Amino acid sequence: MVVIRPGEAADAAALEAFLGRHNSLRVARRGTVEPVPGHPALLAEDDGRLVGVLTYVLDPPQCEVLTLQVEDRRRGLGTALLAEAGLIAAHSGCTRLWLITTNDNVDALRFYQRRGFRLAALYPGAVDESRARLKPEIPPVGEYGIPLRDELELELTLAPAPPGPPGSPT
Repeated sequence: MVVIRPGEAADAAALEAFLGRHNSLRVARRGTVEPVPGHPALLAEDDGRLVGVLTYVLDPPQCEVLTLQVEDRRRGLGTALLAEAGLIAAHSGCTRLWLITTNDNVDALRFYQRRGFRLAALYPGAVDESRARLKPEIPPVGEYGIPLRDELELELTLAPAPPGPPGSPT
């Protein structure tokens, strides 16, 4: 059975190993490189095994999804992590949940748009700039052989949350 829960200090080593396996220890976006460890995280565990992680930056009135990685796609793990992040954001007074992905990441574009996200901005050449200045390990060609050049910003408008912590009865 999959459990979604907040990351804790005791999870730091497992979280760092998971992010490392998914090349997500550092994220380049919007002209900066952000180290991911240390940010709030949601963990998906299946019988105690870490199978998914969502990290975020809470900055009301908005919340950024910094990373979202799952071990097994199409099991609902990403959807569950994203839904919990939306609840946390809404209960923290956020009205916008947003993220950056790249032009080659067509699977992510499909995933987020099916969950209500909309394209909010295009940053032409932003990945080229990040590769040149910030993170040279970004490959020039991404998924499906698509040249990796641009950042795309997606956003979801959040409804105001009812009083109480996330997941509590209203």
